[in-house]
Amino acid sequence: MTTSNTGTGDVDPEVRQELERLRDSIDNIDAAVVHLLAERFKATQQVGRLKAVHQLPPADPTREARQIARLRRLAENAKLDPAFAEKFLNFIIAEVIRHHERIAEDTANGQQAAD
Repeated sequence: MTTSNTGTGDVDPEVRQELERLRDSIDNIDAAVVHLLAERFKATQQVGRLKAVHQLPPADPTREARQIARLRRLAENAKLDPAFAEKFLNFIIAEVIRHHERIAEDTANGQQAAD
């Protein structure tokens, strides 16, 4: 079997076929992840509006800590690096808090927050 760094070299057809199959699977998973994240953010936008209307803080450190611990357990059970899962969730939490702050600011200014 010959491989190339550019992906254009001569590769055994069976290897190329398996590579394509695996890449198609990865592409499908990526699409599912994007759609799931979109659904998650729709829900967190609703949380943000509820918090803003009731003047609750954008962040909830107690909930965030519980979620991180929960996600680490899920990652361990799924044989995924828990540190990676925590970094990923921290990134999402930071974005959610940013959205909640914007929603709170828009609500305080009498504006309807954009989704």
